[in-house]
Formats: sequence, structure tokens, C-alpha cells
Amino acid sequence: MTQSAKKPSDNRGLAGLTAGETSICSVNQTQLIYRGYEIADLAANASFEEVAFLLLVGHKPTAEELKGFDHDLKAARTPPAAATELIRQIAQSAPETHPMSALRTAVSMAGHLDAQCEDNGAKAELAKSIRLTAMIPALIGAHQTALDGNDLVQPNPDLSHAGNLLWCMTGEKPGELATKVMDISLVLYAEHDFNASTFTSRVVASTNSDLHSSVCAAIGALKGNLHGGANEAAMDMLNEIMADTQDGSIDVDSWMQRAFEEKRKLMGFGHRVYKNGDHRAGILREWGRKFAEAEKPTAMPLFDLGDAVQAIMLREKSIHPNVDFPCGMTYFSMGIPVPQYTPIFVASRITGWCAHIMEQHANNRIIRPLAEYVGPELSNWND
Repeated sequence: MTQSAKKPSDNRGLAGLTAGETSICSVNQTQLIYRGYEIADLAANASFEEVAFLLLVGHKPTAEELKGFDHDLKAARTPPAAATELIRQIAQSAPETHPMSALRTAVSMAGHLDAQCEDNGAKAELAKSIRLTAMIPALIGAHQTALDGNDLVQPNPDLSHAGNLLWCMTGEKPGELATKVMDISLVLYAEHDFNASTFTSRVVASTNSDLHSSVCAAIGALKGNLHGGANEAAMDMLNEIMADTQDGSIDVDSWMQRAFEEKRKLMGFGHRVYKNGDHRAGILREWGRKFAEAEKPTAMPLFDLGDAVQAIMLREKSIHPNVDFPCGMTYFSMGIPVPQYTPIFVASRITGWCAHIMEQHANNRIIRPLAEYVGPELSNWND
């Protein structure tokens, strides 16, 4: 290997490299934009259904377009019976299975049963995207109710996407504030350019594989605790801090200093792109605290703890929280089981994934980067 071939570089994880073009989303230090609309604007003024239409179809819907899109979503909320039965069987026979793995399997089954599964045409892919977006909440609910030993809850056509998600998991009609908070979290999580799971979906799609296969791959990528699973890991960390500090023998500052000394990775902080703070984190923290104050006062100490941890991280490490940090606290205050946090992420990000898969198929070239070889020098096998 020549000296020039050994020049220093650190592009591991494709850090700092541009891997392609997209018209779906722009992420930078000051803005997160979905097809021309900034995330704070969308969180304040758009429903998840409107954002889903924006991402999947490509423009802000008219009132008539939104009505039709909402009708199509509600009509497709019930998954194929075999997919529902399969995910409930997994919960009953292998309850320790991570819900993301169960959901991945159910989506794969849904693909087998979709007559348009192998059709990568634009019209078919939009139809499949709508069906997948619609059925994910019911699949999540089917798994959770089976884990709880409860009967299957059928989708409720009178509720929004966010409200139906909460309904399918519990069988209880959610209140207006709970529905609003969930809706905003889904808007915030819907899209984020070439993140790990979205890039995974595009790599699979670039081989001319089908949309369901691409989504299954994305679910596998999102499962990891360095990506979607970070919201679960953040909540686990906060639970650990609460347990360790309850008796008063150690305070939060001491706990954090010990974590720094042990070089622990503190989940829910830092971001590959956002170095000055995640635009979504403050929005979700505000709504999470609002829900806790109004509906679950016993959860307020959790948000106070979160604020203390956040302040210490900023003071000691100059690292801001990402959206997964307030997400963990918000979902916990809403009574959602921690293992379902990342599947809920799927109920939102499915729209971004499908938009990218369609974009990849519309102007495709197989994604095949090169690797820098750093292995042994050339040898002769018979030496």
C-alpha cells in the first residue's frame, strides 16, 4: 500500500459526505424542512395527516385532497388478518421479542399479502405507502394488547391517525390533549433526510427491490439504540438515575459526574448534524410538560429530572439533547410501555421512508460505494 493510499481520513459512517440528492427534506444547523416547510411551522399548524400527504404526494394538500387522503387512510387501517394473527402469535409465544422485530415480521407478512407488492410503479407505490401508513398503528396495537393479555382492538374510523394509534394500544379513547401531543410527536419524527434507516431503505430500493422489503430493512436499522431505539435508551437512563438518587445518598450532579468518569454513553444527547441543538427537542419537551402538568402531575418530577440532566450536559460537555430525550419522558407520562417507543417512531417515519423509496425508484442508480482497504498486505497462499 502506497503512502498516498494511507492518507488520514475519517469518513466512517459516511460522516460529512453527500450521498445523493433529495427534494423531500433539508436538514441543517438552523432548520429542518419538509418539502419547503419548516418543522416548527408544521408542528404548530399542520396535522400528521397533512404532513403525510405532503411527504408522500409532494405538496401541501387542498381541503378536498386532504379529505380524500384521510378517507383512504381510514379505509386501509385494518391490516391483513394473517399479519395481525402473526404479530399476536409472536407476542404470545415469544413475549421477550423486541416489538420492532415483531413489527418487522408483520410488515413482511403484509407484503406477501399485498397484490401490488412487486409493482414498483409510481401509482402502485403510493397506494402501498398509504396502506402501510394506515395499518402500522393497528399492528402496534395488536402486539401490545396481546402482550397485555387483552383482546384485539379494532381500528376506530372516528379518530385521527394519532388518536387511533393510542386507541389500538389500549382500547381507551384518548383525550384531546393526549391526541394532540401524539400528533405533534408524529409530525416531528416523520422525516429526516438521509438518516440511517432512510438511507438503508434507499440502498435496498436502489437494487430494484420492492417497497415492503425496503421498509423491513429500514425497521431493522431503526431498531438500534444509536438510531430509533435511542428514545427507549434515554428513558431507561432516566429510570436508572431516579432509582439511584431516590434515597438521597447521591444527587443528580454526582450521578452525572460518575457517568462522565466511566465514559458512559448518555442516550438522547448529541446529533450527527445538529451541533447547536435539535430543532425538534424543545417543541416536544414543551408539549410533554404541558401534558404532564394537565393530565399526569406525578410525571412532573421526571421532567424536572430531565431538565437537570440536560443542564448538566450542556454545562459540562456543551452537548444538547436530541428529540429522543423529551420523547422518552413524554411517552412515559402518557403511560406508553417503553419497548413500544420505537414502533411508534415507525408509525410516523413510515411516511418519510416511503417518500424516499419512491424518489429512489423514480430516478434510480444502484447505491454501491467503495471501501478503503486496510487489511493485510498481499501474500502468496503457498508461502
